[in-house]
Amino acid sequence: MIIKLFQILLIVTFLQINLTHAENNIEDYDMTNVKIIDSPFWCSMTPEERDLAVSNLTDEQKRVTLEDGTEKPFDNIYWDNKAEGIYVDVITGEPLFSSIDKFDSGTGWPSFDRPINGAEIKELSDTSFGSVRTEVRSEFGDNHLGHLFNDGPSETTGLRYCINSASLKFIAKDDLEKEGYDKFLELFL
Repeated sequence: MIIKLFQILLIVTFLQINLTHAENNIEDYDMTNVKIIDSPFWCSMTPEERDLAVSNLTDEQKRVTLEDGTEKPFDNIYWDNKAEGIYVDVITGEPLFSSIDKFDSGTGWPSFDRPINGAEIKELSDTSFGSVRTEVRSEFGDNHLGHLFNDGPSETTGLRYCINSASLKFIAKDDLEKEGYDKFLELFL
């Protein structure tokens, strides 16, 4: 009982000390050394901007990204694209994959062995169609991209991100700076 009272007394004392130090005046704070970090444009999309981006999608892009659809294999824009560049979320523009990590899986969909460095891909359990798969979605847009499998190249990660072209927009290496993705140029040096 005495130990319990002592613990309570310590907590109360700690709170009183912290509360007395919490009364800082923001106007007196020197902001000259504070660096403001801008969020990338794909992290700060407003609901109105998202609605506009969605309104510009084709019916197939809407079906795939918003309704968790799958496009036809070998009948999509990027399955055999060999150009250098990055693939971004078709709605938000967030960087997802690089052509450096793309490989021909023989499946008819763009396949990558990893997301682009720094990309956060959501991985969710998908039990549709009577099987258990791992669905992949974009982090900020929360848009359906495709699925993740463990049958990728063994000399790399062993993973295969099987991605729908309809969920992607390709930014060629020569357009990265113009499109606001200049930090990804270093991938191709």
